[in-house]
Amino acid sequence: MKKYIQEIFDRMEKEYGRDLTCYLNHDDAWQLLVATIMSAQCTDARVNEVTKVLFKRYPTVADLASADLLELEDIIHSVGFYHNKAKNIIGCSRALCDRFGGEVPSDIESLTSLPGVGRKTANVIRGNIFREPSVVVDTHVLRISNKLGLVKTDDPVKAEFALMKVVDKDYWLYINHWFIALGRTICKAPRPKCSECYLKDICPTFKKEQ
Repeated sequence: MKKYIQEIFDRMEKEYGRDLTCYLNHDDAWQLLVATIMSAQCTDARVNEVTKVLFKRYPTVADLASADLLELEDIIHSVGFYHNKAKNIIGCSRALCDRFGGEVPSDIESLTSLPGVGRKTANVIRGNIFREPSVVVDTHVLRISNKLGLVKTDDPVKAEFALMKVVDKDYWLYINHWFIALGRTICKAPRPKCSECYLKDICPTFKKEQ
């Protein structure tokens, strides 16, 4: 299993390199935190369109902390689930101001104590802002990890801990970036382009379907 996993990541590194690209536009930690909260069940492209307006209207975390809920909902409505997201964004911003001096914390416990912040969002911040080895499990990571036989679960949190057990820590920061790249170009849902995949000769799902 260890040799198999190393082969996967060797090929991914050759394909994508070690550039840690974040697809959500941001200037600092609190902007990425807000953008990630909005990204749940929404495309990064849509979130980036919304944040252009959002961060111009609310240029600081303190401004968001005192935002009018209805006005905020109106700005972010196109990202979906905007009632809850707007409530969480204001609550999160207030907590940052009240408990952390307006700064985004780096530890998982403090991050997940913030309204609207689960382990996925917290790990996005830890990896992209603080470069702390973190496994971010989104839909691409969950789907592809199961296809490759790295995990056997539909639960993102269980998948996160399972990946942490089998993948070398040096690759944790790259899992999300590389799997997203693969998921957006080749291993698409619901119609993956398996015949074009550079992992097809070692992928158990591809072998099973032949």
